[in-house]
Amino acid sequence: MKKIIDDAWLLGLGNANAVLLRDGDDLVLFDAGFPDKEQVVFDAIDQLGKRRSDLKHLIFTHGHPDHIGSAAAIVRETGATTWMHAADAPLAETGGPFRSMTRAPGLMHALVFRMVWNPEERMQPFGIDRHMADGDVLPLAGGLRVIGTPGHCAGQVAFLWRGERLLIGGDAFMNVFGLADPVGFEDEAEGRRSQRKLAALQFDAAAFGHGGALTSKAASRIRHKLGM
Repeated sequence: MKKIIDDAWLLGLGNANAVLLRDGDDLVLFDAGFPDKEQVVFDAIDQLGKRRSDLKHLIFTHGHPDHIGSAAAIVRETGATTWMHAADAPLAETGGPFRSMTRAPGLMHALVFRMVWNPEERMQPFGIDRHMADGDVLPLAGGLRVIGTPGHCAGQVAFLWRGERLLIGGDAFMNVFGLADPVGFEDEAEGRRSQRKLAALQFDAAAFGHGGALTSKAASRIRHKLGM
């Protein structure tokens, strides 16, 4: 459990991240990592002196297995309302199989992609209570701006929180050995457009689905990476 900014923490759920926000007495979680990692979330709730029922919302950046794996267990324990883009909701509600994806360019991506991506993998299914789309402002945690970022996954979205304070970016990028592409794309050209879309925004800090958070000058670092 690593602090990103005030009231926001990065949780490692099996080589994939979740982001936990505190909104007064309530908690909001983004993504649910790999299967059987729900205890990490429960421990974080305990560390904050909260009850599991204080986790009111579970919001997904997208529907890939490493982002929904522990969701069913978390929902059973907390009763959290679930949110996902309509394009990916069927993946959660069936538990797979998942759409095909092509690895991103580069040797590291080739090696990691071969190890981690299996579109035939199955997750425990769970229901999606609410859909969201590009341009929405969710009435949670003081307002969460939804930014459509398809490419890595058709239903991927990112979020801006507290104005320009924090970007929750899903797998538009990863930050494992420095800022880089995600491991793969369902549509690379669309993914590149989404990267540039995020780079054009203003935000101080950023958290992605894999690797460490960028805690300062995040937008400018992304623009530098893209040569913008």
